[in-house]
Amino acid sequence: MNYNFREIEAKWQKYWADNQTFKAHNESDKPKYYVLDMFPYPSGAGLHVGHPLGYIASDIYARYKRHKGFNVLHPMGYDSFGLPAEQYAIQTGQHPAITTEVNIKRYREQMDQLGFSFDWSREVRTSDPKYYKWTQWVFIQLFNSWYDKKTDKAEDITDLISIFEKEGNTNVEALCDDDTPAFTAEKWASFSDKTKQEVLLKYRLTYLADAEVNWCPALGTVLANDEVVNGVSERGGHPVIRKKMTQWMMRITAYAQRLLDGLDTIDWPQPLKDSQTNWIGRSEGAHVEFKVQNSNDTIPVFTTRPDTIFGVSFMTLAPEHELVAKITTPGQKEVVDAYVEATAKRSERDRMADVKTISGVFTGGFAEHPFTKEPIPIWIGDYVLASYGTGAVMAVPCGDQRDYDFAKHFNIPIPNIFDGVDISEEAFADKATTIIGNSDFLNGLSYKEATKKIIEELEKIGQGEGKINYRLRDAVFSRQRYWGEPFPVYYVDGMPQMIADEHLPLELPEVEKYLPTETGEPPLGNATVWAWNTETNAVVENEKIDHTSVFPLELNTMPGWAGSSQYFNRYMDSQNSEAIYSQEAIDYWQDVDLYIGGSEHATGHLLYSRFWQKFLFDMGIAPKKEFAKKLINQGMITGTSALIYRVLGFKDKFVSKTFRNKFVHEMDEEVVRKIRNFVQLEQGTLAFQELHVDVSLVNPSNELDIEGLRKWQPEYEKADFLLEDGKYIVGREIEKMSKRWFNVVNPDAICEEYGADSLRLYEMFLGPLEQSKPWNTAGISGVYSFLKKLWKLYTSIDDSEPTADNLKALHKTIKKVEEDIENFSFNTSVSTFMICVNELTAQKCSSNAILEPLAIVISPYAPHIAEELWEKLGHSESISEASFPKFEEKYLVESSKEYPISFNGKMRFKLELPLDMDKNDIEAAVMAHEKTQAQLKGRTPKKVIVVPGKIVNIVG
Repeated sequence: MNYNFREIEAKWQKYWADNQTFKAHNESDKPKYYVLDMFPYPSGAGLHVGHPLGYIASDIYARYKRHKGFNVLHPMGYDSFGLPAEQYAIQTGQHPAITTEVNIKRYREQMDQLGFSFDWSREVRTSDPKYYKWTQWVFIQLFNSWYDKKTDKAEDITDLISIFEKEGNTNVEALCDDDTPAFTAEKWASFSDKTKQEVLLKYRLTYLADAEVNWCPALGTVLANDEVVNGVSERGGHPVIRKKMTQWMMRITAYAQRLLDGLDTIDWPQPLKDSQTNWIGRSEGAHVEFKVQNSNDTIPVFTTRPDTIFGVSFMTLAPEHELVAKITTPGQKEVVDAYVEATAKRSERDRMADVKTISGVFTGGFAEHPFTKEPIPIWIGDYVLASYGTGAVMAVPCGDQRDYDFAKHFNIPIPNIFDGVDISEEAFADKATTIIGNSDFLNGLSYKEATKKIIEELEKIGQGEGKINYRLRDAVFSRQRYWGEPFPVYYVDGMPQMIADEHLPLELPEVEKYLPTETGEPPLGNATVWAWNTETNAVVENEKIDHTSVFPLELNTMPGWAGSSQYFNRYMDSQNSEAIYSQEAIDYWQDVDLYIGGSEHATGHLLYSRFWQKFLFDMGIAPKKEFAKKLINQGMITGTSALIYRVLGFKDKFVSKTFRNKFVHEMDEEVVRKIRNFVQLEQGTLAFQELHVDVSLVNPSNELDIEGLRKWQPEYEKADFLLEDGKYIVGREIEKMSKRWFNVVNPDAICEEYGADSLRLYEMFLGPLEQSKPWNTAGISGVYSFLKKLWKLYTSIDDSEPTADNLKALHKTIKKVEEDIENFSFNTSVSTFMICVNELTAQKCSSNAILEPLAIVISPYAPHIAEELWEKLGHSESISEASFPKFEEKYLVESSKEYPISFNGKMRFKLELPLDMDKNDIEAAVMAHEKTQAQLKGRTPKKVIVVPGKIVNIVG
């Protein structure tokens, strides 16, 4: 009977679905184990073979844990809000929900085809109102909370109001806006209701503020930093500018230290922890206030080296700093305005990455040194960011290379006293007198003593204090998009009000157009039924807005990370309509035991999720401070791209790889002549542009299907090709597998030709999980051959007693595979399976006692064939319910030794003898053997050398 993987895989996928084989239960006597994959976005392109890598690894572990007696939760859902679906809607007019549903159906088919043991009864979608009801609910909890430094946790806003009513805010230690005014209880009582709300917004954990954002006019929305590449939108390549807009913000800075401390308690990859540590950016130093000359304004600066304050030669503000317009003198206004406009077109990421370019403009204004009262020129430069620190730096050319380069470039005077002086912390003690020569109170102090003294002196004059600063900024939480979670917010007299919990979800309205309105409002501004009636607690027509009982609703939507910041908790009780999850569910599942996903989410999803988790813990909603104990970043499966070479300046002229390479690298005269004749160019420069083409148009010999290329995209219909030996040879390059590079391999085709079990095994076989590895479809045939050999091994099964060799092969495999899975070394397990099957085949093993446990050991990796073999062995229940075989050391303990028997140093035959034989018994057994007698031919040897456990050598 042949191995018909198509029938087998379809049969068991249906069985698992019909019987809900992998459904987890919130009540069980078994210990729990929660395995989670990162939330996928269901794109229209579907999965390529790189996507399932992490899913296969998590599935192997989930299946293994079931075999080990755990109640395993292994859920799956979709991060289904997002910009791509909205852009498709703009282009086609099709509602994003329709597109998303089609994409999800495609994803589900592909994931089912790969045999994943997901509990589909818990599926969630961020775009489902039943799900985003709870995203809105968490937002409301954040709005109704503040951060108390004394308790070091979030507290209910009503507690803060009580404090204000009794004693004002003088004794309140809270994370709040820097411009929060001080007031007494009497003053609070005198505030209008609107003023009280404005003050409370300065304390709430989610609040409204004017923020610098990445604004993309073409897309009509704010973009996150990771959605901007080289100053343009990652999607569509549209220009992005920096713009100040009123946005909802998340006060993640309140949790900065706890986010740092929590990294020590979780088993996450160190590079990922380092990314978060650097992103949070804790530093100790001083807050210094520099007064602006001829003004009541001050410029706040944070510095980690307050001891260098006497080395300040100038100040640099971020071009978007709020004081730039006020400080700039009339004579400098034109050049400053031009510089600010140019900077707005560059993303923060580009500005941070550009360490070579020196640019800036003098504002014409001056600040005053806190101690010397000397004037300090104020410049602006794009290397200073408004979102980092205070948006201003005190420039000390002798202590900072960039400040020094800036000063030299613009001929800003540098005091001679600092020439050649090293002001590093280590050297400070020796150089203090030289550096601080004009400051009596610092002479002779060490670096630490000088830092402390400077801070004390700043506090005395009211121009500074010691401070711990974080690079982390509060997170922008608004998007000017349609396809996102609506805010449960309406506005009374311009102040935000929350819709009561019992009236959630607030569902997205229908709109005719998904673009911003003609007046620049977000897409929800196109909705005609988008107002809140406070009497009926329902959404009504905009025309009914009377600002008495009917009020306008928020027009922005939440960002993509909103729905993915608590989905792991919702999975625990995803169908609960009364609560985000029941107490019983959260008490049982607690947290994620194993989380597998990409490292690219280090400072996005993973940081925001940790923030939400800590907040929910503070509120007594989540039981753990961290949501995932262990995290593994799977590596990338790279693709082999195909490149063609266009002659620059000639739209339809392409040269084969060899011609291009010989021209570029060798300047071969014959090749140069051929190319010039080809494009009919006698003089002028020749250069080439690399273009990606679909890898399906290229055969294994790297030959391009030219006619296929012409049909593939219209731009190649009239293409002319300079061939080599009648063929066009493409270039090859190993790159990230992406539809952008046309180098994706569809898993559907692999499953159709080789089966899902082959694909699963091959992806694990490619290399260690955490490392990137190139895909090569040709290599999968070896794994497929192994599965056929495994199938053949089960052709004849009986109840015969297993041999010692059978047992050794099996238990060697059990031991290795168990160790591999526990260590996530899945690639070496595949090799172990191959060795075991080869050994058992050579031993002609047919024993049920061996083949039954072997099927269980292989089943996490190749579940379809394992289920079929299990049934063939006479079992009626799923193999997933079987216990993992127990390794027994005794079967690997050697009881005999195969001795090489040598005559005068030359090995003539081998003889297996018990290991417990002593020298005399070994010698007697060897001498009595017929092969020994045949070699000696009646002669008596001079001596017999016996080394127990090693060799026997007969001399003479």
